[in-house]
Amino acid sequence: MIAYDDRGLVPAVAQDAATGHVLMVAWMNAEAFARTLQTGELHFYSRSRATLWRKGETSGNTLRVRELRVDCDGDTVLALVEPAGPACHTGARSCFFRPVDLAGGGAASEAAARAPGDRGPTGDGGPPGSVLDRLARVLADRRDRGSADTSYSKRLMDAGPGAIAAKIVEEAGELVDELAAGDEERLVSETADLWFHCLVGLAARSVDPERVLRELDRRFGTSGIAEKAARSR
Repeated sequence: MIAYDDRGLVPAVAQDAATGHVLMVAWMNAEAFARTLQTGELHFYSRSRATLWRKGETSGNTLRVRELRVDCDGDTVLALVEPAGPACHTGARSCFFRPVDLAGGGAASEAAARAPGDRGPTGDGGPPGSVLDRLARVLADRRDRGSADTSYSKRLMDAGPGAIAAKIVEEAGELVDELAAGDEERLVSETADLWFHCLVGLAARSVDPERVLRELDRRFGTSGIAEKAARSR
């Protein structure tokens, strides 16, 4: 099933099951793979120490395995995990926080490596990722450093929760109209408008959108009827 190399090793990629963020890459041998299956927590093999190690055994930042996959050649393992904390030894959520300058000869930035933090998509230390991540970063920047003279989102946040809520209600109404009778392009456009204004509301409250993704992930496998009934108790 797994094509280990001539050293008996295979690279293993850890990916956040809820957000899709790639967290880290390390090596596994057959024993690390077996231990991962037995315990449900990600284990690796250290080439420098020539020993098995469990991710988070000293820091507590374990990676609980939700699913394991292998690639088409069987020579790489993908682990979909639930992280208990930052994956990187620097304290960053992901080890992949250093952007490469594609136009400048491929040099990796050192600035983020000096102070990565665990700030996620609303700070400078989070991993690159989806449109949602990038938009959350921009909105957080507008909130903290933007000008209401030039930024619509900053102006809306400065107007307060009531203004944001009114805009969300307006956009939701427009989406409802398109759901009833509109064409697909308008439906997509109005959905994007509503999502954007919801993100503005989250940014105004300094709530990381990743929490919403994790809440949606938590609800997988739960009946919507049962979930609503539980909330009403």
